[in-house]
Amino acid sequence: MPVNVPVDDPNADTEWNDILRSKGIIPEKPPSPTPIIEEALLEAQEKAHENRLEDKGLDELDELEDEEDEAFLQKYRQQRIAELSNLQKSSIHNQVYPLQKPDYARDVTEASSKYFVCVLLTSPLGTNVESQLLIEYWRELAKKYGNIKFCEMRADLCIEGYPERNTPTVLIYRNGDIVKQIVTLRQMKGVDTKIQDVERLLIDVKAIQENDVRIKEKDHSSQDGKISQRQTDDADDDDWD
Repeated sequence: MPVNVPVDDPNADTEWNDILRSKGIIPEKPPSPTPIIEEALLEAQEKAHENRLEDKGLDELDELEDEEDEAFLQKYRQQRIAELSNLQKSSIHNQVYPLQKPDYARDVTEASSKYFVCVLLTSPLGTNVESQLLIEYWRELAKKYGNIKFCEMRADLCIEGYPERNTPTVLIYRNGDIVKQIVTLRQMKGVDTKIQDVERLLIDVKAIQENDVRIKEKDHSSQDGKISQRQTDDADDDDWD
């Protein structure tokens, strides 16, 4: 008949357990997961180091000239230039289009079957700081992301009686539908909204990709991503008259 051998902990590293394992009385101890985890962590660290420049733009790569191997930097420079070249081929707009109500369906709804269309409904009042802020951002973003069609129209000319308190309003179209609507910048950061916040909005609706190389490129015309109060106050609001 089988003999019951007392075992406190079959997984413990004891001489008694080693004897029992050699006799086949208790099973072999399962391999420790520690080496596997350590190997995976090391592999992840090595991969992260190899790909440390993966999300760097051309400007950021230039700033690393004294820290990184030149051949390594040049590889990523060429990669960024190739990516920008491919994007340039699809950049067919690069301007803000003024909208007319009779052409709205053609220029916005129907056009959105080919590319994202972002419509900015502005305030008729030059005192609306949020509206002036987005007008400036619209111009910068249109130049930067030419594969997206940026349009602009005074809200009251688009929708009769549209409340001034609801401006600016942003409508983002794709495939004939509104995929995102923002009513005033209170839904973002108010007058503290920066151009990077609008870019994040475009990423969220997949109008641009998270790793789009253009996001990293510095905009030398607006270093902090926000126009000054003086620019807002001096903005010409007669373009739509």
